[in-house]
Amino acid sequence: MNKKFFLYPFLALTILLLSACGDDDDGDDSTPARDRGEEAIAAQLEIETYLGSHFYNYEEFANPPADFDNKVRIDTIAGENADKIPLLEQVEFKIVQDRFEEDVEYKLYFLKVTQGGGDSPNFPDIVNVTYDGFNLEGEVFDSSLIPAQFDLTLTIDGFQDVLVEFNGASVIIDNPDGSISYENFGIGAMFVPSGLGYFDNAAISSSLEAYSQLVFTFQLIDARVGDQDNDGIPSIMEDLNLNNRVDDDDTDEDLRPNYFDSDDDNDGRPTRDEIEIDSQGNITFPDVDGDGIPDYLDADS
Repeated sequence: MNKKFFLYPFLALTILLLSACGDDDDGDDSTPARDRGEEAIAAQLEIETYLGSHFYNYEEFANPPADFDNKVRIDTIAGENADKIPLLEQVEFKIVQDRFEEDVEYKLYFLKVTQGGGDSPNFPDIVNVTYDGFNLEGEVFDSSLIPAQFDLTLTIDGFQDVLVEFNGASVIIDNPDGSISYENFGIGAMFVPSGLGYFDNAAISSSLEAYSQLVFTFQLIDARVGDQDNDGIPSIMEDLNLNNRVDDDDTDEDLRPNYFDSDDDNDGRPTRDEIEIDSQGNITFPDVDGDGIPDYLDADS
């Protein structure tokens, strides 16, 4: 597949960036938030009911019409569409842990139409995507027709958890007219339970109520390695406890996690000056005092 976009300096400042950090169970001060475990069970039932009664335009992807835009479109199985294959028979899922209660898990469903042939993002990377976001009633609350850039550490958890399963474009072409074309990019959809979305936050959009289950159809155009603090260490390497989160790794306990802290050990020397990067981009971590702690994490080195 091939799709052309005219790109401009663009950082999407949309509600998608109101991430899981907004899932702090504040909601309405007068109403306690629902139990996250009970809500996870209810959300799964809602989503599976939706998947059993809806289909996507798989026939268009199998036999693309002229000027097909490679967008996933979802509709109800009814009337002239009564014989369509339900999404429930075509989706995959992964088990994802709740970010707030360790004993709560979600069955996160996603539809993989095209894997994509380029780079696949890690969870703290930067991506460019086109997408439509809507609730289970089909009401759109957010969308971008041109590639929108997102820091995955700032998106809702479900969005982050699914995009890492896809790859960006394998071919990027600079056209004479100034546009850029992409080929073989990731295409899919995700079905996000409220606990991996906005949970009890009902102030996101007039189209969303508290505890809404979400659907995103998307095209993953490309991905690049995240280094949010520009310290020379990719943020994926700043997940020191290897729990697929970077917000809880804070070596110097200054309330700035390492991936967003240019001096990880707070010794006055920037992290970038305490590592070595060769001409191929390989990183080594000196340990001048030989105590087994690399200098950039060792305040007395």
